Amino acid sequence: MYLKNQVFLVLGISKSGFSVSNYLLDNGVKTYIYEEKSSDKIDEAIRFIVNKGAIRLNKENVFSALDTIDILIISPGVPINHEVCVEAKNKNVRIMGEMEFSFAVFYPTIVAITGTNGKTTTVSVLDNIFKNYNLNYKTVGNIGNPVSNEIASADKNTVFLTEVSSFQLESISHFTPHIACILNISPDHLERHYNFSNYVFLKKRIYKNQRESEYTVLNYDDEILKDVEHETKGKVVFISTKEVVDGGYMEGNDLYFKGEKIISTDEITIKGLHNLYNILFAIAVSKIMGIPTEIIKEGITSFRGVKHRIELVFENNGVKYYNDSKSTNTFSCITAIESMVGQTVLIIGGSEKGEDYKSLFEKIKISDVKHVVITGASKYNMLKDCMAVGYHNVTVIEDFYEGIKVADMLAKSGDNVLFSPACASFDKFNNFEERGEEFVKTVKELQ
Repeated sequence: MYLKNQVFLVLGISKSGFSVSNYLLDNGVKTYIYEEKSSDKIDEAIRFIVNKGAIRLNKENVFSALDTIDILIISPGVPINHEVCVEAKNKNVRIMGEMEFSFAVFYPTIVAITGTNGKTTTVSVLDNIFKNYNLNYKTVGNIGNPVSNEIASADKNTVFLTEVSSFQLESISHFTPHIACILNISPDHLERHYNFSNYVFLKKRIYKNQRESEYTVLNYDDEILKDVEHETKGKVVFISTKEVVDGGYMEGNDLYFKGEKIISTDEITIKGLHNLYNILFAIAVSKIMGIPTEIIKEGITSFRGVKHRIELVFENNGVKYYNDSKSTNTFSCITAIESMVGQTVLIIGGSEKGEDYKSLFEKIKISDVKHVVITGASKYNMLKDCMAVGYHNVTVIEDFYEGIKVADMLAKSGDNVLFSPACASFDKFNNFEERGEEFVKTVKELQ
């Protein structure tokens, strides 16, 4: 893509918007920016890029400015039906996501990982394997490092290990990964995508541009994915923990790839069936890329897990405290519950994403959860669904911090306190990382 003679508008100055604005300005490109939100971090980012030469638009002039714009770049947090996007489309302005733009400017070998749950863990395991192999690679995308941060320092041999969200897949048109993985699909982000069918459609877009020379790695045990082999032109590689498939699978206590034993499950430090799926995907990607088995095994055994995902953060008077702030949907919360050993006090609640909570409370009823503390903006809908399924060991607390204190008082020696919100963080925090850090800080201050 030739940039110099084009004019850009960046919509949304998040990490991605800030990064791509910097890239454009560093390359001498005329750049407008538009941001509706305000916070200390956002305002500081805007001041920085305006000082570099960006032109800030406001509500009064953003629509008229579209007459002079060639390309609108949207951050992942900006929906494709935002009013500025709609008007840009009416004026035939090209619309691109930050990820799509970055890969159009610099088109490397892409390994792309999507799915409702497990993306960050799978990417992090692969990062550990790639690092051990001394591969020339960048870890980018939804994991917190925008692609545009890295393209200036990459070369033609760089592999881009990319975590991809449904938000990013909304705005792709030419994105073509060499290896595309879909880990699983369950309801999520329905407040943005309207219904589950739209969400599934977006997840499948990850392989829509693949050719016969590329690979599509799919979860054979996911009913939505096991029968989509005909939908991709890429070579399909399956993974399964239930059956021997042409790809990665579990047999007994061992993980295999195409008949070769890779590792025993008792050598893996991160526990839970969900993590065996993540490991199998990492194995499949690594073997496709020709990485030796001993390097793969070392990368897996030395991996200690992802921060904010079922993370044991404190232990006091026989009580273990787990930070699972990355749990932003009911499926991931259920996974965390199933990972606990012993009686558990569960803290849930936050910003809603359009999910029904009945399935979560049905699972809680037959689990070792002895009490649920509900907090956050979702508390009334959660309580309604809790009562609907007949679960009554519940306390509703308005304040996040008071909820943690109540959970701490309910826990006895030998119990767990599990913070697994099953919701987004935006009712109170900027992101799940900030929410998780506040949980950890509060728990330690209680002692």
